[in-house]
Amino acid sequence: MGRLLLGAAAVALVTAGCGGTRTVTVTVHAKKSPGAPREVAQFGYVKSLTRSGALFELRFDPALLLSGKTASQAALEDTGSGDVPNDFYRVDEGHRLLTYLVPPGAHVTVLVNGVNGTRITVSQLAQLAAGKNPLGHPLFEPLVTGFWIVTRIDRVMSLDQQYFP
Repeated sequence: MGRLLLGAAAVALVTAGCGGTRTVTVTVHAKKSPGAPREVAQFGYVKSLTRSGALFELRFDPALLLSGKTASQAALEDTGSGDVPNDFYRVDEGHRLLTYLVPPGAHVTVLVNGVNGTRITVSQLAQLAAGKNPLGHPLFEPLVTGFWIVTRIDRVMSLDQQYFP
């Protein structure tokens, strides 16, 4: 129960404060009982990742990564054109940073050799986020392409870099 099921996704949009600032959460779950899902998947941007005692602290800017009709309609409403190159449209209106804890053994993949993810350590990702390159060769895509994170409450279980053609 409560296991991650990539096929079932629910999108929740929460409006907070004045000025229309919105925090976006994408929930992915297979849960048979009421209440919050055990695992939550979100797309967004790693703003910083620093060691804090035995764990790392992630500052994360959540966003929506849309495709299909949803992307076309959002683009039309935002820009006046429903044209969505490569069928991806990013919505990142709030830029509110959320703080998560990341265990040193969390699963991390980045794009090094093309679109296939290469597994690295959380410590290596922290160095990349700080502008250093512990890998010895450049990334295929910069970190600003964004990441999918899977969390359990305040803990990040995985971080996977997103590819954009």
